[in-house]
Amino acid sequence: MNNENLMLFTLNASRVLGEGISQKLGISLSEHEEREFEDGEHKSRPLVNVRGRDVFVVQSLHADAEQSVNDKLCRLLFFIGALRDASAGSVTAVVPYLCYARKDRKSKPRDPVTTRYIASLFEAVGTDRVLTLDVHNLAAFQNAFRCHTDHLEAKSLFIRYFVPLVRNEEVVVVSPDVGGIKRAEQFRQALEIATGKTVLSAFMEKYRSKGVVSGERLVGEVEGKVAIIIDDLISTGGTILRTALACRRLGAKNVYAAASHGVFVGAANEVLANEALDRVIVTNTIPPFRLNSEVARSKLEVLDATPLFAAAIARIHTGESIVALLEE
Repeated sequence: MNNENLMLFTLNASRVLGEGISQKLGISLSEHEEREFEDGEHKSRPLVNVRGRDVFVVQSLHADAEQSVNDKLCRLLFFIGALRDASAGSVTAVVPYLCYARKDRKSKPRDPVTTRYIASLFEAVGTDRVLTLDVHNLAAFQNAFRCHTDHLEAKSLFIRYFVPLVRNEEVVVVSPDVGGIKRAEQFRQALEIATGKTVLSAFMEKYRSKGVVSGERLVGEVEGKVAIIIDDLISTGGTILRTALACRRLGAKNVYAAASHGVFVGAANEVLANEALDRVIVTNTIPPFRLNSEVARSKLEVLDATPLFAAAIARIHTGESIVALLEE
């Protein structure tokens, strides 16, 4: 690959992810400055010439102990704006975890559709493309943006992890709610092909009203089988635990949970420590810094998503399709 026209930046809050992607690409991170002012304002700018270059900027939009989601979003937008003002040829926002992706429709009267507003912000500062991983609702994500979007999936990472673990087991893939059935079914089909064995499916009923979750029925056969619960993210972990407990009640042999993004807020430490869950697998789009329970951490497996992003960046830069990455 000709790297002469390719530049990769990472903002400080996502330095570890950016370094991993740069190593996989075989290029150095370009230098930039982030400066804080006493009143809480800040600025960022590239410290190298970006004129006419194909620029990629890494920033995962999750809160941490130092910056809120909104802080990180503003810093990314302002930096993209600075790149455009510095005459970058094109700018791609590499956002491993995209904030506000769950608020993609009106569920109550006068509700905001925040996903669409986020898209407008990216477009307003001149973003040419947004690259992300496993958003909550793919159709809503694609329809919200007028600029180009590329969507990666952690499915291949999970398949490589689970195949040696369950090759000799009877397996059922479980969606924790009706809305996730399509995601779970795609994973089930891929696992079936990879193992060469029949993999069953199941789903949990779930109703949410004013923050209260209800529904206890699990539809599908799990008795004596290894249950793999598939979701896009784990926040408090309540949904995953409800499903794991239901699987155990109905006689599941083992219960694993796999989600692309481990947000781990609220009571997630206690949830992951629950004996109903044998193991929880996530990617490194968000570091598991909120987990301080030794039991919870002992059950956690973190898979590296940087090779996926590096491969996607290389293909975007050379004008190739990333479809092959989704089929691996």
